[in-house]
Amino acid sequence: MLAEERRQQVMEIIQKEGRVIAKDLSDMFNISIDSVRRDLTIMEKQGLLQKTYGGAVAITPHQKVRTLPSPESKRYSPPARHQDEISKYAASFIKEQDTVFIGSAGIQYGMIKHLPTSYPFTLVTNSLKIAEAVRNIENITSYLIGGKLRANSANSMIDIIALEMVGRFTFDIGFLTGGGITADGISTATPEAAAFHRRVSEVSRKTICLAPHEKVSQQMFISSVPMDRIDVIITDKQATEKELKEMEKKNVEVIFVEA
Repeated sequence: MLAEERRQQVMEIIQKEGRVIAKDLSDMFNISIDSVRRDLTIMEKQGLLQKTYGGAVAITPHQKVRTLPSPESKRYSPPARHQDEISKYAASFIKEQDTVFIGSAGIQYGMIKHLPTSYPFTLVTNSLKIAEAVRNIENITSYLIGGKLRANSANSMIDIIALEMVGRFTFDIGFLTGGGITADGISTATPEAAAFHRRVSEVSRKTICLAPHEKVSQQMFISSVPMDRIDVIITDKQATEKELKEMEKKNVEVIFVEA
Protein backbone atom coordinates (compact mmCIF):
# COMPACT_ATOMS: atom_id res chain seq x y z
CA MET A 1 0.00 0.00 0.00
CA LEU A 2 1.28 3.44 -0.93
CA ALA A 3 1.91 5.94 1.87
CA GLU A 4 -0.76 8.30 0.51
CA GLU A 5 -3.35 5.52 0.51
CA ARG A 6 -2.38 4.65 4.07
CA ARG A 7 -2.73 8.27 5.21
CA GLN A 8 -6.11 8.53 3.52
CA GLN A 9 -7.31 5.55 5.55
CA VAL A 10 -5.96 7.20 8.70
CA MET A 11 -8.01 10.31 7.91
CA GLU A 12 -11.13 8.21 7.38
CA ILE A 13 -10.68 6.61 10.81
CA ILE A 14 -10.17 10.00 12.48
CA GLN A 15 -13.23 11.45 10.77
CA LYS A 16 -15.28 8.50 11.99
CA GLU A 17 -13.88 7.95 15.49
CA GLY A 18 -12.13 11.23 16.33
CA ARG A 19 -8.78 9.59 17.11
CA VAL A 20 -6.28 6.91 16.10
CA ILE A 21 -3.83 4.88 18.19
CA ALA A 22 -0.35 4.37 16.76
CA LYS A 23 -0.09 0.73 17.82
CA ASP A 24 -3.42 -0.11 16.18
CA LEU A 25 -2.26 1.53 12.94
CA SER A 26 1.01 -0.39 13.11
CA ASP A 27 -0.90 -3.66 13.35
CA MET A 28 -3.44 -2.66 10.69
CA PHE A 29 -0.88 -1.66 8.07
CA ASN A 30 1.84 -4.11 9.17
CA ILE A 31 4.40 -1.33 9.49
CA SER A 32 6.63 -0.17 12.34
CA ILE A 33 5.56 2.30 15.02
CA ASP A 34 8.25 4.67 13.72
CA SER A 35 6.65 4.59 10.25
CA VAL A 36 3.27 5.37 11.78
CA ARG A 37 4.75 8.29 13.69
CA ARG A 38 6.34 9.64 10.50
CA ASP A 39 2.97 9.47 8.77
CA LEU A 40 1.27 11.29 11.63
CA THR A 41 4.00 13.95 11.73
CA ILE A 42 3.56 14.62 8.01
CA MET A 43 -0.21 14.80 8.39
CA GLU A 44 0.10 17.16 11.35
CA LYS A 45 2.32 19.49 9.30
CA GLN A 46 -0.36 19.41 6.59
CA GLY A 47 -2.91 20.56 9.17
CA LEU A 48 -4.92 17.33 8.96
CA LEU A 49 -4.68 16.19 12.60
CA GLN A 50 -3.02 16.78 15.96
CA LYS A 51 -0.47 14.30 17.27
CA THR A 52 -0.90 12.99 20.78
CA TYR A 53 1.16 10.68 22.95
CA GLY A 54 0.42 7.33 21.37
CA GLY A 55 -1.54 8.48 18.35
CA ALA A 56 -3.46 11.44 16.95
CA VAL A 57 -6.83 13.18 17.21
CA ALA A 58 -8.97 15.34 15.00
CA ILE A 59 -8.07 19.03 15.05
CA THR A 60 -9.96 20.79 17.82
CA PRO A 61 -11.33 24.18 16.75
CA HIS A 62 -10.37 27.03 19.06
CA GLN A 63 -13.22 28.08 21.29
CA LYS A 64 -14.19 31.70 21.82
CA VAL A 65 -11.79 33.45 24.18
CA ARG A 66 -14.64 34.56 26.42
CA THR A 67 -17.44 32.18 27.33
CA LEU A 68 -20.16 32.23 29.97
CA PRO A 69 -19.89 29.72 32.83
CA SER A 70 -21.66 26.44 32.13
CA PRO A 71 -24.95 25.98 33.97
CA GLU A 72 -24.55 24.02 37.19
CA SER A 73 -26.43 21.03 35.77
CA LYS A 74 -23.74 20.70 33.08
CA ARG A 75 -20.73 21.86 35.10
CA TYR A 76 -21.26 19.25 37.81
CA SER A 77 -22.71 16.48 35.67
CA PRO A 78 -21.01 13.05 35.72
CA PRO A 79 -17.54 13.49 34.23
CA ALA A 80 -16.05 11.80 31.19
CA ARG A 81 -13.73 8.94 32.06
CA HIS A 82 -10.53 10.91 31.37
CA GLN A 83 -11.74 13.81 33.51
CA ASP A 84 -12.56 11.47 36.40
CA GLU A 85 -9.14 9.81 36.17
CA ILE A 86 -7.44 13.22 36.29
CA SER A 87 -9.50 14.21 39.34
CA LYS A 88 -8.67 10.90 41.03
CA TYR A 89 -4.94 11.20 40.39
CA ALA A 90 -4.93 14.79 41.62
CA ALA A 91 -6.59 13.77 44.90
CA SER A 92 -3.86 11.16 45.47
CA PHE A 93 -1.33 13.97 46.04
CA ILE A 94 -3.03 14.97 49.31
CA LYS A 95 -1.13 13.66 52.32
CA GLU A 96 -1.84 13.65 56.05
CA GLN A 97 -2.08 17.14 57.58
CA ASP A 98 -1.80 18.87 54.18
CA THR A 99 -3.61 22.15 53.59
CA VAL A 100 -4.96 22.35 50.04
CA PHE A 101 -6.96 24.70 47.85
CA ILE A 102 -9.60 23.32 45.49
CA GLY A 103 -11.56 25.65 43.20
CA SER A 104 -14.99 25.54 41.60
CA ALA A 105 -14.49 23.89 38.19
CA GLY A 106 -16.25 20.65 37.40
CA ILE A 107 -12.99 18.69 37.26
CA GLN A 108 -12.06 20.08 40.70
CA TYR A 109 -15.47 19.15 42.07
CA GLY A 110 -14.77 15.69 40.66
CA MET A 111 -11.96 15.33 43.21
CA ILE A 112 -14.43 15.22 46.10
CA LYS A 113 -15.34 11.53 45.81
CA HIS A 114 -11.63 10.64 45.63
CA LEU A 115 -10.45 12.64 48.65
CA PRO A 116 -8.58 10.74 51.39
CA THR A 117 -10.80 9.47 54.18
CA SER A 118 -8.30 7.77 56.52
CA TYR A 119 -6.31 10.77 57.75
CA PRO A 120 -6.90 14.46 58.52
CA PHE A 121 -6.20 17.37 56.20
CA THR A 122 -7.46 20.91 55.63
CA LEU A 123 -9.35 22.04 52.53
CA VAL A 124 -9.89 25.66 51.52
CA THR A 125 -12.25 26.55 48.68
CA ASN A 126 -14.00 29.53 47.13
CA SER A 127 -16.83 27.29 45.89
CA LEU A 128 -20.15 27.05 47.69
CA LYS A 129 -20.77 23.72 45.95
CA ILE A 130 -17.54 22.18 47.22
CA ALA A 131 -17.93 23.68 50.69
CA GLU A 132 -21.36 22.10 51.01
CA ALA A 133 -20.00 18.74 49.82
CA VAL A 134 -17.15 18.55 52.34
CA ARG A 135 -18.37 20.41 55.41
CA ASN A 136 -19.62 17.28 57.19
CA ILE A 137 -16.73 14.97 56.30
CA GLU A 138 -15.09 14.17 59.64
CA ASN A 139 -11.43 14.01 58.59
CA ILE A 140 -11.56 17.31 56.66
CA THR A 141 -11.22 20.73 58.27
CA SER A 142 -12.79 23.06 55.72
CA TYR A 143 -12.73 26.81 55.09
CA LEU A 144 -14.79 28.84 52.63
CA ILE A 145 -13.32 31.97 51.02
CA GLY A 146 -15.89 34.77 51.22
CA GLY A 147 -16.84 37.47 48.78
CA LYS A 148 -19.58 38.76 46.53
CA LEU A 149 -22.18 36.25 45.36
CA ARG A 150 -22.57 36.56 41.60
CA ALA A 151 -25.59 35.78 39.45
CA ASN A 152 -24.96 33.32 36.60
CA SER A 153 -21.66 32.28 38.15
CA ALA A 154 -20.17 28.96 39.16
CA ASN A 155 -21.21 29.57 42.80
CA SER A 156 -17.71 30.84 43.55
CA MET A 157 -16.21 34.01 44.97
CA ILE A 158 -13.46 35.75 42.98
CA ASP A 159 -13.94 39.46 43.76
CA ILE A 160 -11.52 41.78 45.58
CA ILE A 161 -12.71 40.51 48.98
CA ALA A 162 -11.98 36.91 47.98
CA LEU A 163 -8.63 37.95 46.48
CA GLU A 164 -7.55 39.72 49.67
CA MET A 165 -8.76 36.86 51.86
CA VAL A 166 -7.04 34.05 49.95
CA GLY A 167 -3.77 35.98 50.09
CA ARG A 168 -3.72 35.47 53.88
CA PHE A 169 -3.42 31.69 53.52
CA THR A 170 -0.51 29.42 52.68
CA PHE A 171 -1.28 26.11 50.95
CA ASP A 172 0.76 22.95 50.67
CA ILE A 173 -0.96 22.32 47.34
CA GLY A 174 -3.11 24.50 45.11
CA PHE A 175 -5.19 22.51 42.63
CA LEU A 176 -5.95 24.75 39.66
CA THR A 177 -7.37 24.52 36.15
CA GLY A 178 -8.65 26.91 33.51
CA GLY A 179 -10.49 27.32 30.25
CA GLY A 180 -7.19 27.17 28.37
CA ILE A 181 -3.85 25.54 29.15
CA THR A 182 -0.76 26.06 26.98
CA ALA A 183 3.00 26.04 27.44
CA ASP A 184 2.64 29.66 28.61
CA GLY A 185 0.36 28.64 31.47
CA ILE A 186 -3.32 28.76 32.41
CA SER A 187 -5.76 31.27 30.95
CA THR A 188 -9.36 32.07 31.73
CA ALA A 189 -12.33 34.15 30.59
CA THR A 190 -12.36 36.98 33.14
CA PRO A 191 -9.74 39.26 34.74
CA GLU A 192 -11.23 38.64 38.19
CA ALA A 193 -10.83 34.87 37.96
CA ALA A 194 -7.34 35.29 36.51
CA ALA A 195 -6.23 37.47 39.42
CA PHE A 196 -7.73 35.12 41.99
CA HIS A 197 -6.11 31.98 40.55
CA ARG A 198 -2.77 33.74 40.18
CA ARG A 199 -2.89 34.65 43.85
CA VAL A 200 -3.66 31.04 44.79
CA SER A 201 -0.58 29.90 42.89
CA GLU A 202 1.55 32.52 44.64
CA VAL A 203 0.57 31.26 48.11
CA SER A 204 0.86 27.55 47.21
CA ARG A 205 4.06 25.63 47.87
CA LYS A 206 3.10 23.30 45.00
CA THR A 207 0.69 24.09 42.16
CA ILE A 208 -0.95 21.21 40.34
CA CYS A 209 -2.87 21.88 37.12
CA LEU A 210 -5.72 19.58 36.10
CA ALA A 211 -5.53 19.63 32.30
CA PRO A 212 -7.98 17.47 30.35
CA HIS A 213 -7.07 17.26 26.67
CA GLU A 214 -9.93 19.48 25.54
CA LYS A 215 -8.37 22.39 27.45
CA VAL A 216 -4.79 21.85 26.25
CA SER A 217 -3.66 24.21 23.43
CA GLN A 218 -6.65 26.47 24.05
CA GLN A 219 -5.97 30.13 24.85
CA MET A 220 -8.63 32.11 26.69
CA PHE A 221 -9.14 35.85 27.14
CA ILE A 222 -6.56 36.54 29.85
CA SER A 223 -3.57 34.73 31.34
CA SER A 224 -3.95 33.69 34.96
CA VAL A 225 -1.13 31.39 36.11
CA PRO A 226 2.21 31.42 34.23
CA MET A 227 3.89 28.10 33.58
CA ASP A 228 6.78 28.93 35.91
CA ARG A 229 4.26 28.87 38.80
CA ILE A 230 3.07 25.34 37.91
CA ASP A 231 4.84 22.26 39.23
CA VAL A 232 2.73 19.39 37.87
CA ILE A 233 0.38 18.99 34.90
CA ILE A 234 -2.06 16.06 35.02
CA THR A 235 -3.51 15.27 31.61
CA ASP A 236 -4.54 12.39 29.37
CA LYS A 237 -2.99 10.90 26.26
CA GLN A 238 -5.38 12.66 23.88
CA ALA A 239 -3.67 15.98 24.69
CA THR A 240 -1.61 17.58 21.93
CA GLU A 241 1.90 16.15 21.91
CA LYS A 242 3.54 19.34 20.63
CA GLU A 243 2.09 21.48 23.42
CA LEU A 244 3.05 19.00 26.13
CA LYS A 245 6.63 18.80 24.89
CA GLU A 246 6.85 22.59 25.16
CA MET A 247 5.59 22.33 28.74
CA GLU A 248 8.20 19.71 29.60
CA LYS A 249 10.93 22.04 28.32
CA LYS A 250 9.91 24.40 31.13
CA ASN A 251 10.72 21.82 33.83
CA VAL A 252 7.10 20.99 34.53
CA GLU A 253 6.28 17.40 35.44
CA VAL A 254 3.68 16.09 33.00
CA ILE A 255 1.67 13.09 34.21
CA PHE A 256 -0.62 11.06 31.96
CA VAL A 257 -3.61 9.17 33.31
CA GLU A 258 -4.96 6.06 31.63
CA ALA A 259 -8.43 6.64 30.22
